[in-house]
Amino acid sequence: MPPRPARPVSASAIDQHVYKVFPNDMNSHQTVFGGMIMAKCDRLALVVAERHSGHVCVTAAVDSIHFRAPAKGNDTLLFNLALNRSWGSSMEIGARVEAENSYTGECRHILSAFFTFVALDENDKPIDVPAVKPDTEDQKRRFANAEIRREGRLATRSKLNER
Repeated sequence: MPPRPARPVSASAIDQHVYKVFPNDMNSHQTVFGGMIMAKCDRLALVVAERHSGHVCVTAAVDSIHFRAPAKGNDTLLFNLALNRSWGSSMEIGARVEAENSYTGECRHILSAFFTFVALDENDKPIDVPAVKPDTEDQKRRFANAEIRREGRLATRSKLNER
């Protein structure tokens, strides 16, 4: 099967997915429960991966989750996710979450994370996905940085397998 043409980042990206925070989203510190935000990111990253690949995808790794600031009651969470790069059957999706104060409009960057997904064929075997075509300078920067993160993931895996 010949390789499919590269797809632009914009073909699968999720921009400004809105989630309104309610009391049941809070932890005992009265900030938004981080696990809920991570789970929502994982689900949205899956959508990005499946849109890009055209196949069922599974989460292979989650790394570099950084909570930068808390989200609070009455905030609105804004999720932005985009494919950074693909290699064979795997894809890296970057997530950025902001908390918007629903009354003042002030936004705070609260989370950044990177998810690796693998596309599967009908027999649950990895299948190659299209390359990514970054268009903007920011997309090109994320594309280049994704390779650095991948090298780090592979080096860590190799060192752990040596033990």
